[in-house]
Amino acid sequence: VQLQASGGGLVQAGGSLRLSCAASRSDFGIEVMGWYRQAPGKQRELVAAIANSGPTNYADSVKGRFTISRDNAKNTVYLQMNSLKAEDTAVYQCYAWKRDNTWWGQGTLVTVSS
Repeated sequence: VQLQASGGGLVQAGGSLRLSCAASRSDFGIEVMGWYRQAPGKQRELVAAIANSGPTNYADSVKGRFTISRDNAKNTVYLQMNSLKAEDTAVYQCYAWKRDNTWWGQGTLVTVSS
């Protein structure tokens, strides 16, 4: 499975961006898709994840600002990021998980200027 991410860029604080991540196969039974991020000098952290049945999980730092959604027919996951803060600046990387296998997309840089 290959993952293609898009949507990063430069935005001012308070602005919004939407990230997308599409899996190359729609018949693979991916169970969870989501996003990690890593800021310079910081550990990678899970931002948000969504199961194919719908349950979601968010980092406390993004709750109420970010929304993860998924189009199972397209095997695509979206991350709507609102009220962005400078501390959201990071490389965002999508992933897909099925049982004991994890696939990663390329990172996409999100830069929030204050």
